[in-house]
Amino acid sequence: MLPVTYRPMTPADHSAFMHMMEATPGVVIRKADEYAAVERYLIRNPGMSHLAFSGVRLVGCAMSGHDGKRGYLQHVMTAPDMRGQGIARTLVERCLDALAQEGIDKVHLDTLHDNHEAHRFWERLGWANRNAEIVRFSRLLVDDPNA
Repeated sequence: MLPVTYRPMTPADHSAFMHMMEATPGVVIRKADEYAAVERYLIRNPGMSHLAFSGVRLVGCAMSGHDGKRGYLQHVMTAPDMRGQGIARTLVERCLDALAQEGIDKVHLDTLHDNHEAHRFWERLGWANRNAEIVRFSRLLVDDPNA
């Protein structure tokens, strides 16, 4: 097995990122995952999203950014055949370190309500499920239910 290497994500990684999303159970692809939106996010949050590779194969991803006050993690995933090696944990640590260097004290993330494997992962890492105190509302600004 090849060693796993890590580096920041760039817009040039978008194609591999999309292929990984398509192959990862529990991940939903939305319009916001298209190239232009991901490029904007990465430019706005430089060095905060990270990838993991086994050789040239993308095996893990964690996107992060902030609004100046709170940090956000998105699309944290590991290839199913590479799970259990600490890849996601390392990616998350890299993202949290980058956010902390920007002065961000608290980070949020969302998971699909039925992605129980993800829920267990986040709880093992010490994250708190705040369903009892927070209700998320969303509003589409475009006429596209997949936005």
